[in-house]
Amino acid sequence: MTTTQSTTTTIGGHTVHVDQEGFLTDPDEWDPQLGEALAQQIGIALGPDHRTVIAFARADYTERGESPTLRRVSTGADVPVKTLFELFPGKPAKKIAYVAGLPKPRGCV
Repeated sequence: MTTTQSTTTTIGGHTVHVDQEGFLTDPDEWDPQLGEALAQQIGIALGPDHRTVIAFARADYTERGESPTLRRVSTGADVPVKTLFELFPGKPAKKIAYVAGLPKPRGCV
């Protein structure tokens, strides 16, 4: 059994619990303003397409209990993988989860 250590930090005026990599450990602490602050921390200015992806990721997490894979986001949010890489450059699945206040997806390093 793996346990995730959590610490408290303040991001954009919100006090939240995060793991060692900065991912929220309690997705219920997230709100859209916190999402904006998290996105700014990684150099992303959120637009409507980002918000669509984030909304899908949060709904999928609520339904499945784990952060969605890139393929699941692409299919479920009807956003091509290429576009996800443009919206969340580098490691889109990891960045989507981070901004959406979800745990780091399985298999992401």
